[in-house]
Amino acid sequence: MSTKQAILDRIRKHLPQATELPALDLPAITFPDPVAQFSEVLASVGGSCLSVAEDLAQAVRTLPCFASARQIVCQVEGLPLGNKNLSEIADPHDLNDVDLAIMPGDFAVAENGAVWVSDRSVRHRAIYFLAQHLVLVVARAHVIDNLHQAYARLEFAERGYGLFISGPSKTADIEQSLVIGAHGPRSLTVLVVGGL
Repeated sequence: MSTKQAILDRIRKHLPQATELPALDLPAITFPDPVAQFSEVLASVGGSCLSVAEDLAQAVRTLPCFASARQIVCQVEGLPLGNKNLSEIADPHDLNDVDLAIMPGDFAVAENGAVWVSDRSVRHRAIYFLAQHLVLVVARAHVIDNLHQAYARLEFAERGYGLFISGPSKTADIEQSLVIGAHGPRSLTVLVVGGL
């Protein structure tokens, strides 16, 4: 008998007894104003949130990151502000010069200030990480209270990619000093669109 087999046999003899999983039907946190809570939490992790009642294009044009951007990718339907077409780019490495990416967010979570994004309508998911500045657009009706509601919305019927984004890229590993934009976008702005 090999050493590996002996170790595996010992592990099998000492497996813990199976226990039932805890019930997850506890009441989840809710907020009187999910958008205000989302905005507050997002600000606490370095991002910003703006409510936009009507003119989304004008709201984007007033952002400081838009004024200085030369290469802009915009994947928000009906918003013609991009000058670099993501669908025409074959190699995601060619996104290394994108100053600003304006992308749709599926929904936002007030509890942790995160936005769910996926690659459903995005050819290169690297855009979320290579752009210098990231703007996510989320409908007001899709700002939900908590992660329980968020996980209920997630669908994995087919292969794909999705993640929660909360705030700009940051790290505090270097000399215990917080660095914003260390490994990805230097800023994250979430525009919540729809009636106030």
